[in-house]
Amino acid sequence: MTIETKTSPDTTASGTSRRDILRGGAAAAGLAAFPMIGRTQGNTLRIGVISPRSGPLALFGEGDGWVMDQVRKQVANGVEVGGKRWNLEFIAKDTTSNPVRAAAVARELINADKVDFVLSTSTPETVNPVADACEAAGVPSLSTTSPWEAFYFGRGAKPGEPSPFKWTYHFCFGTGNFVKLYADQWSKVATNKKVGMLLPADADGNAIRRSLMPALQKAGFTVFDAGPYQNGQADFSAQIAAFRKEEIEIFNTFPFPPDFAVFWRQAAQRGLAQQVKIVQTAKAGLFAAEMEAMGQLGNGIHSGTYWHRSFPFSSPSTGMTCAQLADNYAKASGKVWTAQIGATASLFDAAVATVRTCSDPGDRAAIVAAMAKLKTPTAVGDIDFTAGPVPNCTPTGLVGVQWMRGANGKFDLNIVANADHPKVPLTGQMTAYKLA
Repeated sequence: MTIETKTSPDTTASGTSRRDILRGGAAAAGLAAFPMIGRTQGNTLRIGVISPRSGPLALFGEGDGWVMDQVRKQVANGVEVGGKRWNLEFIAKDTTSNPVRAAAVARELINADKVDFVLSTSTPETVNPVADACEAAGVPSLSTTSPWEAFYFGRGAKPGEPSPFKWTYHFCFGTGNFVKLYADQWSKVATNKKVGMLLPADADGNAIRRSLMPALQKAGFTVFDAGPYQNGQADFSAQIAAFRKEEIEIFNTFPFPPDFAVFWRQAAQRGLAQQVKIVQTAKAGLFAAEMEAMGQLGNGIHSGTYWHRSFPFSSPSTGMTCAQLADNYAKASGKVWTAQIGATASLFDAAVATVRTCSDPGDRAAIVAAMAKLKTPTAVGDIDFTAGPVPNCTPTGLVGVQWMRGANGKFDLNIVANADHPKVPLTGQMTAYKLA
C-alpha cells in the first residue's frame, strides 16, 4: 500500500547548518545516541519516500506520486526473498523544498512511522539532511538526483579518508560526468571558450566550485566565477555586468528553477542573452514548464539531463521501458514528461533490487550490506556500488540536451551530446542560442 501525507511548511530558516539540524533534531525527536537496531513487524517492510512536492523545487517532485503508484502495482503481491514473501509499504513525505523540513520528516518517519528503509530524491536540499538523520538513527537510506560529491563531501567526508557513513548510500552523476559532457557538448558550437559560472551559496554550488571549475580549466576553458549568491535573490545586475565585461560566450549555472527564470529575464534586458552562444543550465532548465513560462527566452537553452524518454533502458520496479514511462505519465497526468520521472523510477528500481538481494530484509544491517554490493539495471542505466569512485556512492551518466520551441509554442527536448552516456542515441543536432 502507499500512504500519502501532507505536511505544513516549517518556519525555521532554510539556511540552518547541517550541524544545527542534527543537534536540534536529536533533541526534539529524542534520537538515541546509538543506532536503532530493530526488525520489521511480521513480513512487512515499511519504506519512507521523501521528496520536494511543494515550494521552489516542486517541479522535481511533481511526478513522484505517480511513479510510486506504478511501483505499488508491480509489487502488490510482495517481493520474494529466500523463500519468504515480503510486503512493501510506502509512506510519502513532502519536504516543502526546505532542508530543515526534510530532516524533520525523516525523523518523523524513523520515530513515529517506524520505517525500515528511507528513500529520498532531488537536490542536496533534500537528500543531505535526510541522509544525516538516517545516519544518526542507524536507518538504511538510499538517494539520487544530487551530484554525488555534494552528497559525500558536502556531508563531511574527506578525500582519501575512510567513509564516515555506514547507513547512507547514493547514486547519481558527479562533476566528472559534467566535465565529459560539457567538453563534448560545448565543442559543437564555435565560441571563445570563455565560461561564466553563476553558482549559489549551497551544497551544489560548493561542489561545482570545488571540483568542476578546476576541471573545466584543465580542459581548456577560461572560467570566470561571478561569486556565490543566495537562493531566492531578486537582483542579478552585478553578475550580468561582470559576465558582459568578461565577454562570456558560454554561460553555466546550477540554480533553483525560479531563480534561473529571474536571472535570464534580466540577462535579456541587459544584453547578456544576446551575447552568449551556449546557455548551459543544471538543476534548472530540466522541465518543459520552465521553458513555456519563459516563452521565446527558453528557445535554444542547453542543459544536461540524467534521464530522457529515449533512454534505451527499462525500469524493473514499474515494469515499463523509458518510452512507456514518459507516455503513460503524460496520458495519466495530462502533463509533459520530465527527467525526474525516470530518475525517481530508478530510485525504486535500486530499492526493490536491494530488498530482493538482501539476506534478511527484516535486518537493517543486512539491507545496508545489500546496498554496498548492489549491481542492478535501472531506468537511468546500470548502477554498481562496488565500482566507486568513493564508498557509499556510484555515478550515473548524463546526456546533453537542447530545448527547441515548435510552431505550436510547445517545447521539445532533443539529445544533442552523448559522450558521457554513449548507449543513449542522439535525437537532434545542437545549435547556438540565439535570441530572436
